[in-house]
Amino acid sequence: MCYHRWDPQMRMPKQKMSFSETICRFPTCAADIEAGQNHLGRMHSMNEITWRIFRIMAEFVDGFQFLSASKKEVTVLGSARLKSGSKWCIEAETFGKLCAKGGFTIITGGGPGIMEAANKGAYESGGESLGLNIQLPMEQRANPYLTRGKGFHYFFTRKVMLSASAQAYIFFPGGFGTLDELFEMVVLVQTGKMQTTPIVVVGRDYWTPLVSWMRETLAREYETIHEEDLGIITIVDSAKEAWEIVRKSKEREMF
Repeated sequence: MCYHRWDPQMRMPKQKMSFSETICRFPTCAADIEAGQNHLGRMHSMNEITWRIFRIMAEFVDGFQFLSASKKEVTVLGSARLKSGSKWCIEAETFGKLCAKGGFTIITGGGPGIMEAANKGAYESGGESLGLNIQLPMEQRANPYLTRGKGFHYFFTRKVMLSASAQAYIFFPGGFGTLDELFEMVVLVQTGKMQTTPIVVVGRDYWTPLVSWMRETLAREYETIHEEDLGIITIVDSAKEAWEIVRKSKEREMF
């Protein structure tokens, strides 16, 4: 909500001001506070908000242009915290190799862990290995196995790019970020906002309890979802199983 001048007593504009002086109750991001560009209690001017919108637009334009140069994309997601040499990093690296040899482009969040493993497999096999990175307080850094990379300031613009054009989505074990991406893709397919696209979760021991909970609690006990919609998610247990699904997938025709 925007006001011309904030009156803490009346919560109403005291007097009309120019557009540049208009203030807006727009949340301040933590990064701005830490950088000393803002502080709690100070409200943004409309000028600040307007220029932030242009920055958001620029990230979308740059992101779509970045992706337009690639084809046969597969997005791989998973934890940034898993260590190189761990079971699922080895499987992610194997998956990256299989995709590269099959002529597919690997897209990840560009960071460490599962992302780095998938990028490494594609990179060392001579394939195209893309990273859509973002700066986070913990974990995130650009991994060294990218043929091309793109950095983002806003999480939501990066999320759109990760979901924009891939013809398959592969989820290795991960945390909140991985789950966030998984459920977003499921909702887009379930609501028809995106054409049916393979959504594959790798690791039966990791993913089966979650899918079972959704079936028993959400679908059967509370009836908050249709049980058949769980078919949008395919559970496999290895990179090779995931690859067998990916290699039969078709390029997306709609966003």
